[in-house]
Amino acid sequence: MFFTLYLCAMLKHGAFVFIFSVFFLSLSHAQRVVRYELHVKDTLVKFTDKTKRAIAVNGQIPMPTITFTQGDTAEIVVYNEMDEETSLHWHGLILPNKEDGVPYLTQMPIAPHSVYTYRFPIVQHGTHWYHSHTGLQEQIGMYGSMILNKRKDDPGFRKGIDDLPTLPVIISEWTDYNPANIHRMLHNATDWFAIRKGSTQSYAEAIKEGHLGTKIVNEWKRMLAMDVSDVYYDKFLINGLPSSQYGNFKAGDKVRLRISNAGASTYFWLNYAGGKITVVANDGNDVEPREIDRLMIAVSETYDVVVTIPEDNKAFEFTATSEDRIGYASLLLGEGEKVFANRLPRLRYFEGMKMMNEMMKMNGRLDDMGMKMSMNKMDMNVVMYQEISPTVEKGMQKYSAGSRSKIKTLNYAMLKSPEKTTLPANAPVKELRFELTGNMNRYVWSMDNRVVSETDKILINKGENVRMIIYNGSMMRHPMHLHGHDFRALNGQGEYAPMKNIIDIMPMETDTLEFNANMEGNWYFHCHILYHMMSGMGRIFSYQNQAPNPLISNPKYAKRKLYADDRMFHIMAENDFATNGNDGMLMIQNTRWSMGTEWRLGYNDMHGYETETHIGRYIGRMQWFMPFIGFDWRHRHAGPMNYIERNIFKQYNTKDNRVQMSLGFNYVLPMLTSFQAEIFGTGYVRLQLMREDIPLSRRLRGSFMINSDKEYMAGMKYIMTRNSAINVHYDSDMGAGLGLVLSY
Repeated sequence: MFFTLYLCAMLKHGAFVFIFSVFFLSLSHAQRVVRYELHVKDTLVKFTDKTKRAIAVNGQIPMPTITFTQGDTAEIVVYNEMDEETSLHWHGLILPNKEDGVPYLTQMPIAPHSVYTYRFPIVQHGTHWYHSHTGLQEQIGMYGSMILNKRKDDPGFRKGIDDLPTLPVIISEWTDYNPANIHRMLHNATDWFAIRKGSTQSYAEAIKEGHLGTKIVNEWKRMLAMDVSDVYYDKFLINGLPSSQYGNFKAGDKVRLRISNAGASTYFWLNYAGGKITVVANDGNDVEPREIDRLMIAVSETYDVVVTIPEDNKAFEFTATSEDRIGYASLLLGEGEKVFANRLPRLRYFEGMKMMNEMMKMNGRLDDMGMKMSMNKMDMNVVMYQEISPTVEKGMQKYSAGSRSKIKTLNYAMLKSPEKTTLPANAPVKELRFELTGNMNRYVWSMDNRVVSETDKILINKGENVRMIIYNGSMMRHPMHLHGHDFRALNGQGEYAPMKNIIDIMPMETDTLEFNANMEGNWYFHCHILYHMMSGMGRIFSYQNQAPNPLISNPKYAKRKLYADDRMFHIMAENDFATNGNDGMLMIQNTRWSMGTEWRLGYNDMHGYETETHIGRYIGRMQWFMPFIGFDWRHRHAGPMNYIERNIFKQYNTKDNRVQMSLGFNYVLPMLTSFQAEIFGTGYVRLQLMREDIPLSRRLRGSFMINSDKEYMAGMKYIMTRNSAINVHYDSDMGAGLGLVLSY
């Protein structure tokens, strides 16, 4: 009816009305407002047998799936009903900078018990998701699917793909631990998560698997055990459930799964029991269909895949298995007899450790041995996959799946855009080079050995083409995400390079990305593993000469708050209540600084008391070196002979009565042994060798200490829970003891 009236008006009033009407129609379509109201509220959940705090939006986890069509205007009203700040980031969307949802960078956080409205045009299509960008809220429920439909009159509309039945699929993890405590534990080098996952790679396990030499070389090069994921998770979820079923399908039906990985730190293998998987889009951008057997989805990445229901009266399982293979979530497509996907076997960690030993040099840097790797074409973890091949060949070809494997997996070189994606040809080019750096021992993640708070914004000019060449010099893979822009991943497809906003960069890979700087603002570029980002692995791109953001009224205060994440101090404490005395420690550390106190309290005058305090700063890329200032205070009532005891340098020993300042340093030697050299105010020198937490078995840890004061200690502790252990030890001053160790 409207079209008939419009046509009559065109004929009656001529070309002017025709032009005006076309403009009116396009304007009215572009201004179609789609509104959502989101109520953010604390809640309690029970994904395991424990009731824990989470954050629900509109009473659900994950957050509601929100859907728009390209050309709409999104209006999203957020009601923060919590007692803490929050925010929402629209992952992968191209939008005005002040709507991007990064607190203290693009907006101030949404205050407790307040209302905030995001409003922005939908200028793209594809599978995306949204999540909190405040603290660690994403880990406990603040994530949801965001589907941007393609208009049917879009020239790129693909019949047989874009008109298929679709199912939003959002993958996530759940932990019963408080995420803030997880963050603290990671920085304090706990191996409790490895114990829970069965990936400790202790000496007893190494001997059992014939890899004692591998373990010794690993620690000689000052490396911790091999792992592919930092955190132990209690559950893995698809659309908020460990398992769910979607019926009403018959043989031959095709289903488009719009998959988002909303995990805070988990990569997932995607497998389908019904046969092949056809990849049709990545990060919200169309790609030429690729048929594969399985694929890895990086943290925060999205894929659209098409699967076929092969038979009637059966339900075929689609699984998302954590990269460390400790668990999975699944959905069943169809009704009837259940057909399960293959379960992925345990990783061969010592094979991975052996590979890591070959790649790591004694200075802590990777030796790429002449390999030029990019775009996930070579999977460095394949040596750990039991289902690929039990055989490990000589030479670097062993690290590729190769022809032996009949499993076809996806890599970025296989992605091809259906349309040309070239950037403006005459634009100036700004080239940037980064190395992804990290220190697993202290859980410091950085770029070029600097965290966000140690850098200035990277200034770019509107209109120029920005090229980033990124090398991963760490032993972890990193999903690097750029806000506000899609970039071309230069993968060998020339003019048809795929457009992405996440690039998963594996160890020793060098990847090249490029984008046109066409959206003014301050944009975050960071690793999307939540705990890596919070530790400082990122940068901020800022456009030259742009107008100030009206939402940031106090830029200095906002900058200070933004930088607070990676400057955060983390506390650890331990106390041994033993039969021969009480000893313990308290440590407060951040990215560069460490403040620690140790104490030993005897039960009689002979044992007395002593305490040592050190304040130091970690130096260097690997942070093996820490100069410090110290204070040593000790006193005990000893016999006459002890007062004339000398140390190994023939200096009169003051270990029984000492109240002195000192200067010194700690240095990590091979075998992860700490060497400490210290000179006190009187010129007295002390040297010390010490190692704690030697992994003797899965739960048994050894330790020793010897110093130039002729003091020594040796002990073993058995880890019972995350916060408790039984300890037996011998101390040269306090004798033998058995105790209960409580730790935080």
